[in-house]
Amino acid sequence: MNRLNELLSAYQRRDPAARSKIEIFLLYPGVKAVLYHRLAHYLYVRRRFFLARWVSQRSRKKTGIEIHPGARIGRRLVIDHGMGIVIGETTEIGDDVLLYQCVTLGGTGKDKGKRHPTIGNNVMIGSGAKVLGPFKVGDNARIAANAVVLDEVPPDCTAVGVPAQIARGRGEPVRFTDEVDQIHVDNPVHQELCALTARIEELEQELKNSKERTA
Repeated sequence: MNRLNELLSAYQRRDPAARSKIEIFLLYPGVKAVLYHRLAHYLYVRRRFFLARWVSQRSRKKTGIEIHPGARIGRRLVIDHGMGIVIGETTEIGDDVLLYQCVTLGGTGKDKGKRHPTIGNNVMIGSGAKVLGPFKVGDNARIAANAVVLDEVPPDCTAVGVPAQIARGRGEPVRFTDEVDQIHVDNPVHQELCALTARIEELEQELKNSKERTA
């Protein structure tokens, strides 16, 4: 009951539309998906594989969220909207993680054994993002909407783009899951283009000044 209460409290903190814990418990598909997964994982680790998959598929049908029974999920996972989320078998998710709709925590199809990502604590993954492969997304990281992440993301960093690049790191922990912001994300490609443009303009001005001096 304590875990359920802290899960419902996490939804209240992070979803401004959440009015009460009873509403969250009865109506939020993310809560139902996590509760179904607890049962499915309990069966999975006891090698009741068919029953575990039956529970997970029933959850998928009811919520639109597919979590493999083998995935390991920490405390206070908040799934906002949730439709289309896929979480693979060897995925590991830390505490206080926030996922939006259409996120995929999957594999590349070429790895054996550990095939899916490990998500650290206090990570936010935006709508439509794909995190593919057996690498780590560090604590306090943020993955922008629709990013495709194929390599490790360091702690306290933001990943953006296709394929994703590290947009910025921070010197101190940031609670992205409590201070939700999917819009103001720096684009490293745009920053590089701006820097190149500024340098070209600087060189053109130097060339113009040089011509004027020799005229």
